[in-house]
Amino acid sequence: MFPSMLDHYQVQLTRMLEAEQYGEAKELLRFLLQCQGEDARHYEEWDSLLTWLDMAFPGEGNDGEDSGFLSAKREKEEDEATMREQLLNPPDQDEAYVNQVLYIMQNHPMIDQQILALERAAYIHTPEVDDSIKNWLVTQQVHPVVQFKALQCLRKRGAVGLLTLERLGETVELDLEATPLSMDEFPSPIIRILERTEQVAEVDDPTLPHFARELWKESLQFLYGTAAYHWMLREDEDTVDYFAAALHLTLLLTVYGSANDDDIRDTYGITEGLRFRYEQACKALRQVAVLQQSGEDEPES
Repeated sequence: MFPSMLDHYQVQLTRMLEAEQYGEAKELLRFLLQCQGEDARHYEEWDSLLTWLDMAFPGEGNDGEDSGFLSAKREKEEDEATMREQLLNPPDQDEAYVNQVLYIMQNHPMIDQQILALERAAYIHTPEVDDSIKNWLVTQQVHPVVQFKALQCLRKRGAVGLLTLERLGETVELDLEATPLSMDEFPSPIIRILERTEQVAEVDDPTLPHFARELWKESLQFLYGTAAYHWMLREDEDTVDYFAAALHLTLLLTVYGSANDDDIRDTYGITEGLRFRYEQACKALRQVAVLQQSGEDEPES
């Protein structure tokens, strides 16, 4: 498992426990215990926590949630979203506050802090912020994920027009108004690739579709606007099949540390005529894995 994904799941587990989402926490722990290649102490911690949850909350995780619980859960999520927006959008936005947000966005060494600054920037009322973000993206080397978050920030701020910048070694021209803010806003071929992978992966492990979605979201943040991304947008079923197969292969390598390439190609109907395109799709997703592990923002050679 990539370090960034392990960190993501650890944070997600903590949030589930804090929100008393014990059934979801159990499901995530069972998935993590199936992953290979992690430190032994992680498996001991996950196993101990799962054992405790099974003893303390035996009824959770068996699809036994009633409508009252779900309603309360939704209300809590809405309250948390409101509180988060209030924190990101303080009433006092003086010049010092704006400068601090922009400085962290442009200079902080940690990606998560840059992303948090961009979330704050989306609520800043000063119109000059748009130009600051655009100039930063065009003139500086910015991590691909931070670039994508910056594009989303500009979209939320109502920015319009085209922006030309470097992504993964390519010069790309992006329509700011078309930047997806959620998975549902990506073009239909992107959604179909994920759905194809989810349908196949669920047969082997019902927890895999969730992690396929997370992996796909991470990959799209890197690849958005590049040649590989535009390649995904072709409407034909062959393109959906070989990108879905590539995603499935990458998912299995991420989760289990190994995968049978022949079985994947057979399952998705990847003929010899499609094999080269499938391998190119695998290379594009592998490039994302390399960048995730290295933290670099340069493409794989």
